[in-house]
Amino acid sequence: MSTDNLIKMANQIAQYFASQPDQEQAVLSVRNHIQMFWAPSMRKELLAWQTEHHGEALHPLVQAAVSGAGWEA
Repeated sequence: MSTDNLIKMANQIAQYFASQPDQEQAVLSVRNHIQMFWAPSMRKELLAWQTEHHGEALHPLVQAAVSGAGWEA
């Protein structure tokens, strides 16, 4: 899968959870969704891209979810 598609999907997930009033819970929801439904190779690719590009083009919730404690690539 292309990195562009991963970024688009991750941002869509974040937009869905952005309506949660608790920001911390929204980050956890994004992280949990990606860990539950994405293949390890997809998570690893997103993490590598995020590290290389410093989160550019990623929704802030995705940035926090990827760089936060408990992230498993």
